[in-house]
Amino acid sequence: MSQSTRADDRALTRKILWKLDCHILPPLALLWLANFIDRSNIGNARIAGLEHDAHLHGNQFNTVLAVFYIPYLIVEVPSNIVLRKFKPNRWIPFLVFLWGTVTTLTGLVHNYGGVLAIRLCLGLCEGGLLPGMILYLSTMYKRHEFQLRVGIFYASASLSGAFGGLLATAITRMDGIGGLAGWKWIFILEGLATILASLIAAYVLPADLMSASFFTEEERRFAVQRFKDDTPNSTVLSEFDNSISGNPGSIDGKEKEEQIETLTSTQEITDNVEEEHFEWGEIRRGLLDLQTWLTGVAYFGLIISLYSYSLFLPTIITGLGYSGPAAQLRTVPPYVPAVVLTVVVALLSDRLKWRGPFILICLPLTIIGYIISITAETNNARYVAVFFIAAGVYPSGPCILSILPNNSSGHYKKATTTALQLAIANTGGFLATFTYTPDQAPKYIRGHCISLAFVSLAWILIAANVMYCLWENKARREGRRQQNIAQYKALREAGKTRAPIGDRDPKFLFTL
Repeated sequence: MSQSTRADDRALTRKILWKLDCHILPPLALLWLANFIDRSNIGNARIAGLEHDAHLHGNQFNTVLAVFYIPYLIVEVPSNIVLRKFKPNRWIPFLVFLWGTVTTLTGLVHNYGGVLAIRLCLGLCEGGLLPGMILYLSTMYKRHEFQLRVGIFYASASLSGAFGGLLATAITRMDGIGGLAGWKWIFILEGLATILASLIAAYVLPADLMSASFFTEEERRFAVQRFKDDTPNSTVLSEFDNSISGNPGSIDGKEKEEQIETLTSTQEITDNVEEEHFEWGEIRRGLLDLQTWLTGVAYFGLIISLYSYSLFLPTIITGLGYSGPAAQLRTVPPYVPAVVLTVVVALLSDRLKWRGPFILICLPLTIIGYIISITAETNNARYVAVFFIAAGVYPSGPCILSILPNNSSGHYKKATTTALQLAIANTGGFLATFTYTPDQAPKYIRGHCISLAFVSLAWILIAANVMYCLWENKARREGRRQQNIAQYKALREAGKTRAPIGDRDPKFLFTL
């Protein structure tokens, strides 16, 4: 390839990425911002009067938070499987529209039973969003362009903490308008904004690279080809070619022609995700993937910190001696460095092609934050601690979410691993909602200790996953996984699979 051709390709790549970023990231960031605001605004509503007006007492508020995760966990894997049939640019906004409607209706509840019912419905609608967004992005960007994009929309989760606090402060000033309490207006207005965001996303998002209307024909062909070239799958074809050409006398011309036709079909299926059909075997591969469980349980530990932080930060700030608008406003600053670090870490992670190592670097900041929270003698020190917690946990999210899309290949295998990882992780939501209970006020030492333990567990499991990837990559480079090809050939010849070889290909190297 000439130097001028390479320069043209680089220029075309930059143009394609710019167009994808402009048309995909803003609507996804908007949806994720709406997601976190609608999920965590109950914390703001609590200190604005929800608990009093709905007659919640004891641990009933924590129970309200916990029931959200019952339907949330159930729908994640099924949602990712049906996403392809209904198209992601329709399915994802549809889910957002549904939960925006549910959020708006939260403004009508007036007792414990009503709040429970509305949170169950909210979990049912929200469960498919994040796994769907991760799977969708993995079909639009190459493996090592992926985390920066996840980081950009994930940063909006950090932003939601800051923006949600400011928004709640402003909305609660509507207390009494229309005969409604200020906390009811939080749900009504933020729910309506979510509905609007879903309509915008449905209009803007493309279904896939082939149907993206913002590409020229040349850009579309190049975008599809560069995406195919990102996954090495030529091994199978070359091995089959050798088996045919190496034994010319063993087959007649017609049989050889049939095998060549089969090879061509195999390569097309391997290269083109649109040709892949649903197979339970691919679901099974995803369910049994070691990395799914290592990263899923690690993310479980991370989720306990992340969710308890976003849900209870207003409560923790109140425990520092602030109340009302003063408490709402002090929930904003801790998220600012977290937003910046989330994007910076994502950028470096893609450039260095690291995922786990950056988690191992960032999580110690969160560990330091919890240790300060537990041992601090002054409220100022405890307030500094929440900055450390956010600065470590939020940048780690995109890293852990990028591991399986990078290390799984084949649409249904990837759909299963990404959704199962989140299903495992989000069980942490149950524990997170009971991490900080009223009896711990004002220091919440037990809650901080629980979060510290699970963040430390996450660090250990991610270290184990990094070591596994290093070991497996070494084996593949040394040729000790060539039997994968023979096993795959046997499955195809027996008619047990038509799926691509995907991450079983010995040339497929895992991202750390």
